[in-house]
Amino acid sequence: MIWQSTGDFFAMGGYGLYVWGAYGLTLVLMLTEPLLATRRRRQALAAAQQALAANLAANLADKEDLQ
Repeated sequence: MIWQSTGDFFAMGGYGLYVWGAYGLTLVLMLTEPLLATRRRRQALAAAQQALAANLAANLADKEDLQ
């Protein structure tokens, strides 16, 4: 398709809102996903660290009970 002006390009033959909306939504999702993945990773590491600390404390308590 050949556009006569920049306005025609952005209008996309009447489908501009759909086309640019799809590009915009895709961009937002592609920027959001790494942020959410980083947050989930930090939460998982914190949960693992807490579980490890609780396990260590339980093992120490069991050793003290045996003595």
